Amino acid sequence: MTSTPQVPTVRGSVDVGKLGTVLMHEHVFVLSEELRQSMPDTWDEQQRVDDAVVRLTALAATGVTTIVDPTVIGLGRDVRRVAAVNRRVELNIVVATGLYTLGDLPHFFRYHGPGTLLGGVERMTELFVRELTEGIAGTGIRAAFLKCAIEDTLTPGVERVMRAVAQAHLGTGAPIVVHTSAPARTGLIAQDILHSEGVDLGAVVIGHSGDTADLDYLRRLVDNGSYLGMDRFGLDVLLPTDQRVATVAALAGQGLADRMVLSHDASCHIDWFPPGVREQIAPNWHYTHLHEQVLPALLDAGVTRAQLTTMMVDNPRRYFTPA
Repeated sequence: MTSTPQVPTVRGSVDVGKLGTVLMHEHVFVLSEELRQSMPDTWDEQQRVDDAVVRLTALAATGVTTIVDPTVIGLGRDVRRVAAVNRRVELNIVVATGLYTLGDLPHFFRYHGPGTLLGGVERMTELFVRELTEGIAGTGIRAAFLKCAIEDTLTPGVERVMRAVAQAHLGTGAPIVVHTSAPARTGLIAQDILHSEGVDLGAVVIGHSGDTADLDYLRRLVDNGSYLGMDRFGLDVLLPTDQRVATVAALAGQGLADRMVLSHDASCHIDWFPPGVREQIAPNWHYTHLHEQVLPALLDAGVTRAQLTTMMVDNPRRYFTPA
């Protein structure tokens, strides 16, 4: 008798079939951690945890049962803080390993490893595998997937992270999400590098694909085998909601609902903006925008309820089911 695949979450492993309705790209906290520690007057730990509980409780009330949080090293990841929130919210939170850089590597990795001054094995891959198999930072909370990033330019540091992520995937089977720039079409570059390392692109979400209405580019990503991360609903400053909705509807109309996942890329708190600015420039960039406004708009645009279930239930389940 075959056992049901288990997905590690902050609160322990969950049957993949019980993930339910999933938002595939949401953050709990995005922080510049060294600066946060250096400016304690900008941070109230209890207030931030309490606020996160309120926001995630409101999300759970929409019927969402799982969020996938790709906050990794470079984005202020602290799974202990996320666990403190999760103890008070009935929600599965799936966390990631990996490294977020759009340019250079942290100096810890810069001088040793493949192709560096000192050479040696790739310590990033060792770290990623350990966080997938043993846990993150001594917590026992295991990552369930891998994260890397590329913006407009492929730098040597970005490429090295990508290849380390690919090797960790090959060693563990954990799926991958890539932060990309859709206007710069860098999802194709990420696919090329991951494929060159032997990654099955069917295990990859090309994040932020929804930042473009370029159907030719999106079809190329799908034809290469990956999922499209239509995951920035609410960030109208990058692409208005009506264009995002029309793009998802067009692809669903072409029979591609099984290659898309939906989300906001929102957070309870992100310190990249001064207080109040996020709400001014992106008032819809929050966890419940999808259920309150986007899903009704998709239905009005011709997307069926069955296709919504495919994108929010079936595709996440397949993504986290080992091949």
